[in-house]
Amino acid sequence: MRKEADFLGELSLPSEALYGIHSLRARENFPNQKPFQLEWYKAMGKVKLACYRTYAKFKAAAEEKYNSDQLPITFFDHTTIEVLEEAASEIAGGKHFDQFIVPAVQGGAGTSINMNVNEIIANLAILKLGGVPGDYKKVDPFEHANVFQSTNDTVPTALKVAAMILLDKLEEIINEHRQQVEKLEKEHRNVLRHGYTQMQKAVPSTYDKLFSAYNNALSRDWWRVSKCSERIKEVNLGGGATGTGLSIPRFFIMHVVNELQHLTGVPVTRGENLTDTTSNLDSFVEVHAILKAHAVNLEKMVNDLRLLASDIASGSKLLIPQRQVGSSIMPGKINPVIPEFVISSVHKIYANDLLISNLCGQGCLELNAYLPVIGDALLESLHLLIDANHSMLNNLVVGLEIPSEEEDIFLNPAISTALIPYIGYHKATQFARFMRQNNTSIFEANNSLNLIKKEVLDELMKPESLIRQGYSLKDII
Repeated sequence: MRKEADFLGELSLPSEALYGIHSLRARENFPNQKPFQLEWYKAMGKVKLACYRTYAKFKAAAEEKYNSDQLPITFFDHTTIEVLEEAASEIAGGKHFDQFIVPAVQGGAGTSINMNVNEIIANLAILKLGGVPGDYKKVDPFEHANVFQSTNDTVPTALKVAAMILLDKLEEIINEHRQQVEKLEKEHRNVLRHGYTQMQKAVPSTYDKLFSAYNNALSRDWWRVSKCSERIKEVNLGGGATGTGLSIPRFFIMHVVNELQHLTGVPVTRGENLTDTTSNLDSFVEVHAILKAHAVNLEKMVNDLRLLASDIASGSKLLIPQRQVGSSIMPGKINPVIPEFVISSVHKIYANDLLISNLCGQGCLELNAYLPVIGDALLESLHLLIDANHSMLNNLVVGLEIPSEEEDIFLNPAISTALIPYIGYHKATQFARFMRQNNTSIFEANNSLNLIKKEVLDELMKPESLIRQGYSLKDII
């Protein structure tokens, strides 16, 4: 064991631990078990690396301008900068995540996140210099690992980097999903099915119409998600505690975001008003609302498919893929587990949306203390949507069995709606009443009622006629 001290006192830690006293205090103060998001952790490593590289450039520029005895500040030596960069690179690659002991739900506006990363970086750097963890005279979590930084600019910047990386993944899977739905639309053109309104059979439709509606919804989602990075690309890195840049070199403020953009490949830009970027989190509310809209579309789609494939539905023979045994007691039962998984996921997203809206409004003056929970909810929703799309695409949409319902269509009294332009509403109602009372098709009903010429009825009952967008006067002549 080793001992570390802060102004509150001493604590004992495992000798080999890369975390330090500040991380341990946070773990004791916030005893929940929800783990911190790995993507956010890795993005913190990238932000730190950008800071160290900018520091090195600032040092080089200063040493070029001033003689060594004239330098206004004392810089770290090259070796220290090098081991800091190596340590940050390892975190950016996801290494040492087991040493990040701060949970997702916490207080303190993210200070515990920043300090846990700082302590890991400092202790890694110490090891690389031949020391032992906790020997902060060699590399200090504050003086070295946190140089020219604040929790209030590094942590939200890393969150935006992590979110943009996941947004790219979400955009990609939505498009894959959309393409498969578009394929179903093309494959089932003019395949008749019952249309439904208020869970009652309505006028005929086709499967390509059904899938075209899903295709359009996913296309809107794809477009909206593709614009999300624009909403959160402004970062406050270099702004320090409140966006004023107090105690931070102007060189660092002007160059660090460009360095981060180069490192990550995501389109981060320095906010025009760093105080605004630090204190206001409405961009997260906006982005999550877009995620919620996509979740709504996914829920609508799986609800439709689950209903059409259910044993309760009559007239539909659509079958969803059988993915797992559905009961521990009823042999042969198969449940719609993929729709249920998607619905469960999207309702978690709805809850996250409320949480993000409420806590973003809890920002107080120059800072929002609830950024850790806001960020966790945002990244969780992104993961849920990525996973929901993957499962829905591969386990539900691929493998749908889609029949023609043509025979049943002609038994549905609502099909008499197609006759209204030719014989009027009241005579069409006679058709519907006769069909319902006698359980006959529209063709059999016409044989008895003789209200429209057989050849006209045959033409009107063709799939292409039933789904034609409206009619013109010449169609009736």
